[in-house]
Amino acid sequence: MITREQIPTVLDHAVYDTDGNKIGDAKHVFLDEVTREPEWVSVRTGLFGTSESFVPISEASLVEDHLEVPYSKDTVKDAPNVDVDAGGHLSEDEEHRLYEYYGVDWDTAWQETVQPGAGDVAQPGTGDVSGYAEDAMTRSEERMRVGVERHEVGRARLRKYVVTEEVQQTVPVRHEEVRIEREPITDANREDALAGPDISEAEHEVTLHAERPVVETEVEPVERVRLSTDERTEEETVAGTVRKERIAAELEGEEDERRQ
Repeated sequence: MITREQIPTVLDHAVYDTDGNKIGDAKHVFLDEVTREPEWVSVRTGLFGTSESFVPISEASLVEDHLEVPYSKDTVKDAPNVDVDAGGHLSEDEEHRLYEYYGVDWDTAWQETVQPGAGDVAQPGTGDVSGYAEDAMTRSEERMRVGVERHEVGRARLRKYVVTEEVQQTVPVRHEEVRIEREPITDANREDALAGPDISEAEHEVTLHAERPVVETEVEPVERVRLSTDERTEEETVAGTVRKERIAAELEGEEDERRQ
């Protein structure tokens, strides 16, 4: 059970479930109008704290610097959405819906709010927000919290394919040609010249050779290619709307108002 003296410690502090999961931050504490004891706490949930869920505070406990409630995180986040009027009150119907959702018996809760000796009996569900203490009130403002989330923007892949191109290269090729050589008879070759018959028919054959280009290909690795990513940081401006509470002092008997 949270006492009124512990309310400043609860506000704007974390709220956890019994499994140690953070649900959100406590935004408001609502008091029972009969007992003036804390009855409900509103918890800001969501990525930027844009949602607000109501949780019964009767079974909650203050653990170090945070509030612990006996409900799971999903249960709190899925609680019925209710609107608080300008005076910071929950209607009887809205509180009845919340009691049913959290499995709290409505009749039992009604009996617990009866003060012995009091003239009238007040129904539960008319609590006011804890911003109002004995002689002071808490003024709150919304803060815009901007975060980032990572998402996929595209894909890149490597694909290898084959192209054919014409390549020209000049190479020297050789071939043999016949050339007739005539040499005069001299003392050095006379014996060779007279070695055969005087007059006869003869034939001498020479084989001619020529070179021609021969083309062949071989595979040779030339480089390695891989994909990598580089991270770049850019500045982006994010705009949003936040609400702020203002406190006005109305002085009876005087026409002026002092505002903060």
